[in-house]
Amino acid sequence: QAADGARGGAGEVAAETKIKHPDGALPTAVKAPGKSTRGHIVFLAYAGYPLLLYLCPKSKGPVPEPGSDWPVLTICVPVYNEERVVAETLDQLLSSDYPADRRRVLVISDASTDQTDAVVEAYRDRGVSLVRLPRRSGKTAAENEAGRHLVGDIVVNVDASVKMLPGALKALVRAFDDPSVGVASGRDISVGDNARELNLDESNYVGYEMWVRRLETERGTIVGASGCFYAIRRDLFDSIFPEALSRDFASALIAREKGYRSVSVEDAICYVGRTRSLRAEYRRKVRTMTRGLETLWFKRRLLNPFRYGRFAVFLIGHKLLRWLVFPALLLGLVGNVLLAVVSPWGAFLGVVVIVGLAVGGVGYAWPQGRRAPRFLMLAGFAVSANAAGLEAWIRALRGELNPVWEPTRRPGQSSLEGPGPGAPPAP
Repeated sequence: QAADGARGGAGEVAAETKIKHPDGALPTAVKAPGKSTRGHIVFLAYAGYPLLLYLCPKSKGPVPEPGSDWPVLTICVPVYNEERVVAETLDQLLSSDYPADRRRVLVISDASTDQTDAVVEAYRDRGVSLVRLPRRSGKTAAENEAGRHLVGDIVVNVDASVKMLPGALKALVRAFDDPSVGVASGRDISVGDNARELNLDESNYVGYEMWVRRLETERGTIVGASGCFYAIRRDLFDSIFPEALSRDFASALIAREKGYRSVSVEDAICYVGRTRSLRAEYRRKVRTMTRGLETLWFKRRLLNPFRYGRFAVFLIGHKLLRWLVFPALLLGLVGNVLLAVVSPWGAFLGVVVIVGLAVGGVGYAWPQGRRAPRFLMLAGFAVSANAAGLEAWIRALRGELNPVWEPTRRPGQSSLEGPGPGAPPAP
């Protein structure tokens, strides 16, 4: 799930499959914010909401005593054609300091067509189990199938392309010593080749997202988990969850429905490789935001602050407002066009917007592997992210869901050595 919109699961590219929404399509008409409110939405989403968190009193619950025994858990690794990285992932999990007799590693292959299954089978005598789906059905379907093979009290979900730091697994599981915690999310650090990749600003966005989750945790609960590394109590794991929706986002929502809270664990660090190009990041964002919007609609009753209190306020501030930024910006463009017709100042603003879009277009189209000027990278990222948000809204409003996945190919774990020179600092 990850940072959201920013990350969440193993970024996948959606297939063009239209299916019926499990709870009906989204409304086909949404009231766009007026001219006077579009700037307010942007401010509230990215500055006002964190300010609200600062003003909100911190939770002061009892400090749980560390358990004497580590709980039995199942580590689930859904994969599709991950022959390049799955061995590194399994070696990492098997070499962790979590007691070997207290964990089971379960790999669920979404009908992989490469040598992924053969690579995993070679680990069978080391306690790794393989479950293969008969046909491609998507990441959530693979996770649903995992529900039939779980052991223990905790389910840990791990993407095949991330690198967990030593002690991260124990730190994640230790959060469940608090009986009020139903979901524990790892802390993503986005890393990559700063000299060659155009997607550097994704690391800044992920850092911002992790900072917001830390503020939320200090005040009671987060509203979505990182899809690449998170854990959930087994009795909250839904084995018949709709296949086209986002389980990592929904896990925190399900936990709240059952009376639990969700937390971000600062010491449960995993390095997540950036996508290598803005085009790949664009496809990932479209998929994750579309699934996020559909998941929020599916669980829309949690937006009621009179029933769900602080959680509903956090859900509105963190998710809904941030996603409303994209249609609000489109309305702003329309407003600028109309203003340009009647006002010289409006015409000037229109020229500024056109130049900005042109610069962003150049940044987006910049050849992969060639170093781009910093302003082009930033402009390209901004244009790509906002265009992806608009496309996600269009797909969600059409009721178009895409359960089948194509994982975004990221650098192998051996290249994920933490933030390099010039990378944004961890929050």
